Amino acid sequence: MNGGRVVLISGGRRGIGAATARALLAQGWQVSLGLRDGALPDWAEGFPADRLHAAAYDAQEPGSEVAWVTAALDRFGRIDALVASAGISAGKGVLAASDAEIRDLMEVNVLAPRRLAKAAWDALGDCGRGRIVLLGSLSGKRVKSAASGSYALSKFAVVALGHALRQEGFSRGIRATVVCPGFVATDMARSLSQMDPEQMTQPADIARMIALLLDLPNEAVVAELAVNCTLEPSF
Repeated sequence: MNGGRVVLISGGRRGIGAATARALLAQGWQVSLGLRDGALPDWAEGFPADRLHAAAYDAQEPGSEVAWVTAALDRFGRIDALVASAGISAGKGVLAASDAEIRDLMEVNVLAPRRLAKAAWDALGDCGRGRIVLLGSLSGKRVKSAASGSYALSKFAVVALGHALRQEGFSRGIRATVVCPGFVATDMARSLSQMDPEQMTQPADIARMIALLLDLPNEAVVAELAVNCTLEPSF
């Protein structure tokens, strides 16, 4: 058991975020979900209501992260970790994508998790072993195709954000990790690839890795975790 620690998870209605929330609830965590409608998802039925919380949060609305953090602290009194799972993809190269599409990618994938970390920073530092997990991508480690260029642009920035947060928070016991998967069997991946979803990495397996990262001591730091379901030269 984790001693009643509290984690904030964005993008928790489905995919990796939902799988992570379920895994952590099963391990005894108290979970606060940031969701655009502020309502608990269908999968939450059956989990203990006293350890589950939902708050209105929109990654494209600066300031909503402050309201979420405040609501979570009011409910649980502490924040020990955050998992920034919300993200979008444009499916276009850097020249084909419009300025507005690039801005949306950076807003949701990079600026929103930065704002969320900033809002929760003091609480993460107060607990002495705060944890931040950012959902990056192997597209933040290499640009595999022209069509993935705009998405990669944002995910390279996510990797840099994770390293910057790790540097900034280390003296306060805050540890940051960027998890960089390839294709994961989520709605986003299914819309981008013809690969059989059963051959993709499963969300539950990414959730297991995130749970381990959150449980590691301050002296065992993983800055990046690359995960792939296919063979590539470096990953």
